[in-house]
Amino acid sequence: MTYETIKVQLQDSICFLQIDRLGANNTINGQLITECNNVLSACEESVTVVVLSGSPEVFCLGADFKEIVSASRTSQEQDDGPGPLYELWLRLATGPYVTISHVRGKANAGGVGFVAASDIVLADDTARFSLSELLFGLYPACVLPFLIRRIGFQKTHYLTLMTQPISAKQACEWGLVDACEPASDALLRRHLQRLRRLSKTAIRRYKGYMSRIGMPLRDLKSPAVTANREVFSDAGNLQAIVRYVEQGIFPWEQSVVAAASDRTAVPTDLTTVRRA
Repeated sequence: MTYETIKVQLQDSICFLQIDRLGANNTINGQLITECNNVLSACEESVTVVVLSGSPEVFCLGADFKEIVSASRTSQEQDDGPGPLYELWLRLATGPYVTISHVRGKANAGGVGFVAASDIVLADDTARFSLSELLFGLYPACVLPFLIRRIGFQKTHYLTLMTQPISAKQACEWGLVDACEPASDALLRRHLQRLRRLSKTAIRRYKGYMSRIGMPLRDLKSPAVTANREVFSDAGNLQAIVRYVEQGIFPWEQSVVAAASDRTAVPTDLTTVRRA
């Protein structure tokens, strides 16, 4: 099949799925979610390993703000809302295949969601992981269940509050990344050589069992989607997103710009006094 947002390659029982929206920093839009879900549906029967990657510079930078701005101006919800994206991550976490995120470069916001939902995460030294949502008045509602499941509550809490990137080394120490090497392509090949030995039946049974005894990700879908809709429909948050898309001004920079403008402006009464 032909895709517009991803590249897909099959090698025996391994599916390589590459996010391919370089002009948009590999951000997530509705079409990307649909195409990824279609690929995973095709992987149900015979694929044993799904390898998810981005470009060498950017794995995935999260939601496509331009699409969000466009939807807000037409008073329409972005596609089907956050539900399909949560479902996509749920399939990565519980589907009958081993999912690997191969991270190089930046993984932010929803990009971390892909990472946290994967069974195995490999990275090179350039990988950086961040949750920037709170800077825009948002929070990563749909990412959090998967991230807490992987690295625990407090580290997830800290990463969300600080909003700053952590290195591949720190991510490895926290358990967000399972293995990290400068030559991550070789690292990936070694993992695939081992994983090729697993049968589809064994993987299906094991993943099904783990989903039953682990964190109840499906039960958490409804509150996560509801929370996501709340913050992305807030007028102030949408205004901050529009300003960033159109002017490149981050929310915390707006107050700095306003303060600078106030300092350069001369009050009318003061001007009158000086002229007198």
